[in-house]
Amino acid sequence: MPKKEEFGAQPPIELIRQWLDHQGWYNRISKEFWEIQDIVFVTAMGPPGGGRSTLTQRLQRHFNIITYSVLDNNSIEMIFSKIINRYFSVFSDEVKGYTK
Repeated sequence: MPKKEEFGAQPPIELIRQWLDHQGWYNRISKEFWEIQDIVFVTAMGPPGGGRSTLTQRLQRHFNIITYSVLDNNSIEMIFSKIINRYFSVFSDEVKGYTK
């Protein structure tokens, strides 16, 4: 993460946020707005700490936050067996026998 400046802003992060808010930037010389299209942002992050800073709410609001807990094998087996059993419920009993 970029180092925070005196007032807590992180200029590279603010440039990304500005694009997410306005889909472009102003050219500082010509004062012309440059619109940038067809960009896909995929991000990943860990919890703050160990050199990782917190992100501002102004940036986070543009993303879906997905988290998960580490599951043990029994939980994973139960989840996927329910999905598979539901999917194969329309098949014959012979095919259903292979789901385990």
